[in-house]
Amino acid sequence: MERLDKILASTGKWSRREVKQLVRQGRVLADGRPAASPEEKYDPEAVEFTVDGEPVGYRRVTWLMMNKPGGVLSATEDGRGTTVLDLLPPELRRIGLFPVGRLDKDTEGLLLLTDDGETAHRLLSPKYHVDKIYYTRVAGCLTEEDCHAFRQGMVLGDGLHCLPAELEILSAGDSSEALVTLREGKFHQVKRMLAARGKPVQYLKRVQMGNLTLDSGLQPGEFRFLTEQEWKGLEMR
Repeated sequence: MERLDKILASTGKWSRREVKQLVRQGRVLADGRPAASPEEKYDPEAVEFTVDGEPVGYRRVTWLMMNKPGGVLSATEDGRGTTVLDLLPPELRRIGLFPVGRLDKDTEGLLLLTDDGETAHRLLSPKYHVDKIYYTRVAGCLTEEDCHAFRQGMVLGDGLHCLPAELEILSAGDSSEALVTLREGKFHQVKRMLAARGKPVQYLKRVQMGNLTLDSGLQPGEFRFLTEQEWKGLEMR
């Protein structure tokens, strides 16, 4: 059971103060009856709410998939530039969404945003073994020796220990392409691991996280809500 003002404010369309005014004006109905008070409690998944006759969609948690463009920061706010939240409409910026992990400013691709802290923590924790797959293009020719180094786990020059990872070469040459699979997400990890092999990254894009693959229909900067099946799959991990 939750307060009516909290339920309606969770949609991002109204603040709690605005909800109180809507209730006083008789514009909020709960199962067809005018709501008596913004403090009144309801089961939000069992009651149908309308405001001015329009149904109010309720989500217990919100999950978005975004195709993050380069040049945008994976942060909720930052005075240094545009953040991923700045790419959302106002009603979604209000409800407390945050990025699940971070992509470097110049890294593109799959980024999840949510207000579900518990599931987000599981996705980011190495002990839950949620694979993160990146497409990369590097300067230099990738070899089987590089793949072996990734599989063994690497200790970088500054002493950072990296868990075993997978490096799948897609094309080899002066500018090689590959898929990198990690089970952790330390700061600049893909770039640092490849740089340690003498193959600096020229381009990096995350294409998969757990069982979610970046929607090919999303252009850079676009987003969509996860389907019920997709976010329930995240919860069950």
